[in-house]
Amino acid sequence: MCRNIRPLNNFEPPATSDEVHAAALQYVRKVSGAAKPSLINQHAFDHAVHEVAVATQKLLDSLTTTATPKNRDVEAAKAKARSAARFSGDRVRP
Repeated sequence: MCRNIRPLNNFEPPATSDEVHAAALQYVRKVSGAAKPSLINQHAFDHAVHEVAVATQKLLDSLTTTATPKNRDVEAAKAKARSAARFSGDRVRP
C-alpha cells in the first residue's frame, strides 16, 4: 500500500491521535492520488481524513493481543538498520 503508513497496534505507549491522523492522511492521499487537493476538493479530502482517522481509532481500540507490547525506540532502531542495509547493499535479517 503505502510505505509511510506504519503499524500502530500493540505499542507502549499506545498510538497517539496525531499518529492516527497522520496514517489517515497518508491513506487518503494514496487513494485519492493527490498529496494536496484542489480548493474545490479540500472539504471532501478533510472529511475523508477525519472519517478514516475515526475508523482507525475504533479499530485500534477494539483489537486485542496476547503479545507483549512493542517498544517504539527498538522498532525505530530496527527500521533504521533495515533502511541502512537496503541502501548500502547489505542484507540485515530481523
